[in-house]
Amino acid sequence: QVHVVESGGGLVQPGGSLRLSCAASGFTFSFYAMSWYRQAPGKERELVASITSAGDRTIYADSAKGRFTISRDNTKNTMYLQMNSLKPEDTAVYYCYAQKAVGASFARYWGQGTQVTVSS
Repeated sequence: QVHVVESGGGLVQPGGSLRLSCAASGFTFSFYAMSWYRQAPGKERELVASITSAGDRTIYADSAKGRFTISRDNTKNTMYLQMNSLKPEDTAVYYCYAQKAVGASFARYWGQGTQVTVSS
C-alpha cells in the first residue's frame, strides 16, 4: 500500500524557517522524481520545486529560488524542503508529489498535505 506523508508544517513568523519532510512507502522511492506543490486559499495548486530520482538536478519556481532548498535521501525514502526567509505569501498547504514514467503513461502519488502559515 502506498503512503506519502508530509510533516513539518506549522505557524512561523515572517523571516523564519521551516523544514518539511515527505516520507514515502509502498513504492520504489528512488525510481521516482519528487516535487513539492502548494495551494493557497482560493488559488490553484502550483509547483514549488522538483528533484530528479537520483537527486542530481533540481528546479524551483521563481518564488522559491534563493529561499527554498529541495533535497532527498533515497536511503530513508524521504524528501525535504528547507524553507528560509518565509513570507506571508508562502502560506499554503504544501503537498508532496511522486511521479515516474511507466510506458506511455505515469505513476503518480500525492500526499495529504501539510499546512504552512506565515504570520506575525
